Amino acid sequence: MPANRFYIFTLIILSLILGFLVYLVLKPFLTPIAWAVVLSIVFYPLYAFFRKHIKWKSFAAAITLIVILVIILGPFSYLSFLLAKELKEVAAYIEKGELGLEGILKDPRVSWLLERVKSILNIENVDIGNLLAENLSNMGKQLVGKITAGVRNVVATLLNFIFMALAIFFFIRDGSDFMTRIRDYLPFSEEQKDRLERQIKGMVISTIFGGVVVALVQGLMAGTAFYFLDVPSPVIWGTAVAIMSFVPVLGTFSIWGSVVVYLFLKGAIVKGFILILIGMFGISLVDNILKPIIIGGRTKMPTLLIFFSVLGGIKLFGLIGLIIGPLVMALFISVFEIFRNIEGGANA
Repeated sequence: MPANRFYIFTLIILSLILGFLVYLVLKPFLTPIAWAVVLSIVFYPLYAFFRKHIKWKSFAAAITLIVILVIILGPFSYLSFLLAKELKEVAAYIEKGELGLEGILKDPRVSWLLERVKSILNIENVDIGNLLAENLSNMGKQLVGKITAGVRNVVATLLNFIFMALAIFFFIRDGSDFMTRIRDYLPFSEEQKDRLERQIKGMVISTIFGGVVVALVQGLMAGTAFYFLDVPSPVIWGTAVAIMSFVPVLGTFSIWGSVVVYLFLKGAIVKGFILILIGMFGISLVDNILKPIIIGGRTKMPTLLIFFSVLGGIKLFGLIGLIIGPLVMALFISVFEIFRNIEGGANA
């Protein structure tokens, strides 16, 4: 018995050490691997469709990969180019102090509001306009620096993209075999494995399809509206709407509502009311119509958990954390639910 315990203890320590070494080996590639996992999940039904008509798995996986790359290199690359261009222009304007703040700050309504704020905070001697202009100028300098650093990392980005493409190919081609092996390693009964698989699929559809698709639709709708209403930097604002779509409570209103205030301050009253109608009956209504259709009766996480998992995911993983954060939380809830049922004596 002592020898058996020593064997198990040694095996656990060795597994932990090797697992940590594997993590160190894969650490430089975690971001492209994460994107590859997400895209493989999203486009796997397309691969399954191709497999019905194509005998060779590698050929079907290659065609699926080409479709994914066309979608990414097409509209997303163009939008990324426009976004980078607008960010550079905005950063230059901020750095030079050419955002037209003087005209806005001289508006009687804005001046009255600033005076009220200064009176409430007892800071009558502080020039909020100059303070705001200085902070924006500093922010512009930092943004220019980050954009310049990003341009220098083009080679690294290209390499990550290549690694992601290779990972997508193998994830799609060998995904079913890989998942079968993982299923065999799970220390659960077959009923519990089936239940876990159903919960994970429901969570994936809820977080990826119900989150990403809705965010893309809302961002596209908002960006188009901003463009036709002559709002400066419509791609930036549309991207901000798509990102805020993942954040509960604040949501997309925090962006398009701010743009409405901007239009009113600029004197574009008609455009402001048009954007209110588009925001209320278009952008924000997508959440109430499209999400229930996509998610249906599948498992949904509480709003508070989604909020913190999104923010924590972004902080830990970067932009991919918008998806990985909720997915990790969903996986934890699913596994915890199984253990809870085991503790309670349930077998399902």
